[in-house]
Amino acid sequence: MPEPSPTPARRGRLLRFGAAVAVLFALAGYLAVQYLTGGAGAPRCRVVSGKGGDASYEFTPEQAVNAATISAVGTSRRLPERAVAIALATSLQESGLRNIRHGDRDSLGLFQQRPSQGWGTKKQIMDPMYAAGVFYEHLAKVPDYTRLPLTVAAQRVQRSGYPQAYAKHEPDATLLAAALTGRAAATLTCEGRVAPTPAGGPDSVREALVRDFGHDVLQEAGADVSAQDASSAPDGTSSSSPSATSGPARASSSPPSAVSARTVTVPVGKDASTGTGVRGWELAHWAVANSSALHIERVSYAGQEWTAGRREGQWVRSGAQGAPAAERAATEVRIVTAQ
Repeated sequence: MPEPSPTPARRGRLLRFGAAVAVLFALAGYLAVQYLTGGAGAPRCRVVSGKGGDASYEFTPEQAVNAATISAVGTSRRLPERAVAIALATSLQESGLRNIRHGDRDSLGLFQQRPSQGWGTKKQIMDPMYAAGVFYEHLAKVPDYTRLPLTVAAQRVQRSGYPQAYAKHEPDATLLAAALTGRAAATLTCEGRVAPTPAGGPDSVREALVRDFGHDVLQEAGADVSAQDASSAPDGTSSSSPSATSGPARASSSPPSAVSARTVTVPVGKDASTGTGVRGWELAHWAVANSSALHIERVSYAGQEWTAGRREGQWVRSGAQGAPAAERAATEVRIVTAQ
């Protein structure tokens, strides 16, 4: 005698049970992948406070590149950190630190500047260097802007319909400004996953340095592909020494000469006006912020090293040994590209 067909209610329960099992299997698979890949999702960057505590801000590599450009334009004009923080907070509010081609009416770019209001042509405004520069030009004309509340200073430039909106971005902008101007050491990290762009190699790094800091960065800092330093590994140890691979795991198994050929060395010296290390950390953080876009594999400065792909992209002590290596590590930034 055939078994009776399940009732509609029972079929519904079976379907719900099957769906629940499928969801559990899918969740288990997702968690397994996250565990095996270290939780890899969208590439992220992070900045923390140099004073300790829990203050932090997470953002994307695209935002990191734009933030680094905004900061570099400000410091190249010898503007104070406060000016950089105001500019970053303004861009966070106006565009989310993205160079967008749309906005209210004819607003464009990082700061949502309007060609019809005399900010420049569409092409100019879509150039982050130009957009940041013209923002700073207007900010510099605001009397005592460094003493004004951030939202007031930003509003004097932007004339926004929502003048109080800038205030909510001040904590994040302040963290970013402290890192990108170099005042807060080893506080900006990125995962460094390579972006799907053709840009990469020492020449691309040089071009980007000039783009953001101006031609003087190559003369002032003497940035160079360290072919003349082929006898040294990026951490300052001799490439012929068996101990050259001691310390943190190297990001590349390439021969030392191959690594040197794709290394940009940027001497920074000592800055009597701001103290040793500020310029170096500005350039080191700039390189990390551009790591995905420029396919940068490793950045070393002042005895600390950031490596692409390292968990959470932390800065760790490099393997430099001896007084000469330590002295050199404090006066130059080394940027190793992936190609």
